[in-house]
Amino acid sequence: MTEQQKIMIADPDVSAAQLTTFYLTQALYETTVVSDADLVSAECFSFQPDLVLLEAVFPEQEMFQACKELRAQSDVPVILLSSAYEVTDRVRGLDLGADDYLAKPYDARELLSRIRAVLRRYHPPKAAPAQEAEAGEYVKYPDLAISLTNYSVIYKGQTIDMPPKELELLYFLASSPNQVFSREQLLDRLWGFDYMGDTRTVDVHIKRLREKFKANKYWAIKTVWGVGYKFEVKK
Repeated sequence: MTEQQKIMIADPDVSAAQLTTFYLTQALYETTVVSDADLVSAECFSFQPDLVLLEAVFPEQEMFQACKELRAQSDVPVILLSSAYEVTDRVRGLDLGADDYLAKPYDARELLSRIRAVLRRYHPPKAAPAQEAEAGEYVKYPDLAISLTNYSVIYKGQTIDMPPKELELLYFLASSPNQVFSREQLLDRLWGFDYMGDTRTVDVHIKRLREKFKANKYWAIKTVWGVGYKFEVKK
């Protein structure tokens, strides 16, 4: 029997949290509710959720602090739920480590779809043998091997842990070496055409990738000024 996945709902609005709980339990998720932003990290540690829904009805600073603390102590995926439409708010939340953003009011079906999509990225199928991985979504360069089949990255013989979206961006660029992609193309391909964030999201993820992979004599993630980015393979 498949183990029930757990979702923590951080929301000070009790009635709203109860409605969200209803949707999730109907979809066979186990849930818990935290109504105090200061208790989010502690409850995450004890409940060990597979995903956190962080409602932005918390005072702004409390919400961002809770998101920051979650990311500091855990790789648990976080979806921000907010009625704020300011791009700066969405970008700030994503910069602090949130994995997705859903504007309110939202349809329950879309919420469940976003949850499933994020959980698929964080809980991919178990690693296949190397030869099977190479037959799937897999690219390899000197010092670097990226598998989208089992969401793994090996750099200079060491496994590199990274959030799924960073891995997907790296794989996408590396699977089309020397091809330039605009920020808009990357945003559309990896975040979806209905994503409400802006192209700065791409810049943030590129910066994080460069911090993980310092200068390499064989390849590099290059900025093409005025256009976008490419995975440059050096000859």
